[in-house]
Amino acid sequence: MATHRARAEIDLDAVRDNVRTLREYAPRAELMAVVKSDGYGHGAVPCARAARQAGAGWLGTATPEEAFALRAAGDRGRIMSWLWTPGGPWRQAIEQDIDVSASARWALDEIVAAARATGRTARVHLKADTGLGRSGCQPADWPDLVAAARAAEAEGALRVTGVWSHFACADEPGHPSIAAQLDAFGEALDQAGRAGLDPEVRHHANSPATLTLPASHFDLVRTGVAVYGLSPSPDVGTSAGLGLRPAMTLSASLGLVKQVPTGHGVSYGHAYHTAEETTLALVPLGYGDGVPRHASGVGPVLVAGKRRTVAGRVAMDQFVVDLNGDLAAAGDEAVLFGPGDRGEPTAEDWARVTGTIGYEIVTRISGRVPRVYLNE
Repeated sequence: MATHRARAEIDLDAVRDNVRTLREYAPRAELMAVVKSDGYGHGAVPCARAARQAGAGWLGTATPEEAFALRAAGDRGRIMSWLWTPGGPWRQAIEQDIDVSASARWALDEIVAAARATGRTARVHLKADTGLGRSGCQPADWPDLVAAARAAEAEGALRVTGVWSHFACADEPGHPSIAAQLDAFGEALDQAGRAGLDPEVRHHANSPATLTLPASHFDLVRTGVAVYGLSPSPDVGTSAGLGLRPAMTLSASLGLVKQVPTGHGVSYGHAYHTAEETTLALVPLGYGDGVPRHASGVGPVLVAGKRRTVAGRVAMDQFVVDLNGDLAAAGDEAVLFGPGDRGEPTAEDWARVTGTIGYEIVTRISGRVPRVYLNE
């Protein structure tokens, strides 16, 4: 019998195996394991260590604070952080040898000022907008950015260690934007070269491009969700088909099992009524733990050896499943998702029925659910 209310088991062997598999997809490129958003909900520090052990030469974070946490935990390897706003902690990043990203002159100017204040050379990746339309420098502004970067490099304030961009539709192999973005990236690289820049790494590939588009691998691939064993999209393939293993298993201990009569309403709004006399089981997880409220009436759960469906609405702390008269007891395990080895649903199953992506399912699991690390 389980003794926990709920827990997310993280198999670090799966993380290591996934990194090794991804390195086989891009054998001539270095690999960055992206551990932003607390390692997609898996725990940034343990997963970063596992990824390093499997050969990840780089770690990637969105925010500088995420990068600082890795340094505080003892990581001394290459780390890149790319989500910056004016007035950000550039000095701290430079002092901690973190590679930073610049998409515009304001960012480059702040980096140069911070580098001068520290007396150290900043490591900078210049980002080109090749068509995603989020961060990244537009083609019209790119010549000015690379010229300014080269001038700062000549001064010794910075070293352009990377030129990079990001795909919009790599999770849809064959989408016409993919070739257009690669062409735009090639032009951005040519302009950077003509300005006198010689970056250490050129990188454009995310997880789906790493898995399906060798032409995009360049010097470095940035792998995020695939590190944790999830497929970037059904168009790219299933986790198993790609040789990946989901690392997270989310489970809970049943809080109550009871018999109820025919026509009994279940949970808020009575969106579900029992069709006959039956057994209801209470699962002590809810949207406060990251279970999507959209899973009301559709979320799959393994209880008492069978897949069940959330009965009625998901509440903040709990939801109910109808066992259709099968037997279970308080304390028995309910598995929301895992690798699927025992017939349990996967995070991708949850994404499909709730109209989202596997990335969101695992990332949204809150800190109220303890992480338990296997094979640490």
